Amino acid sequence: MEMKIGELSRRTDTPVRMLRYYEEQGLIHSERLPNGYRSYEDYVVDRVRQVRGLLEVGLPTRIIKQILPCLDSPRAIHLPYVTPDMIETLEHERDRMAEKIECLTKNHRAISDYLEAVSHDIRAS
Repeated sequence: MEMKIGELSRRTDTPVRMLRYYEEQGLIHSERLPNGYRSYEDYVVDRVRQVRGLLEVGLPTRIIKQILPCLDSPRAIHLPYVTPDMIETLEHERDRMAEKIECLTKNHRAISDYLEAVSHDIRAS
């Protein structure tokens, strides 16, 4: 099944403008219909979600663009595309993500503890 940009936007909860940007950056691909509209294949839904997830953890588009050729299908990595520079960059980015995860985990725990204490106080009143 193929879809137009509006449907891709709805299915991925991604603004149309951002989808156009992803395409300009070479992160996703569309076919052009005779009327000039973009047409996307179903697998692009997963690709957009991957791109958004990588962007949300702080990976720059230039690194995401390097990783995407390694992804033949969602979550399938083929090693022949990996270079030593890419490994070094990804290790650095992975370590940054681990630091963010640790910070988020601590903040999540603190908020949960606070909510539990506040909820207990309110219920006790």
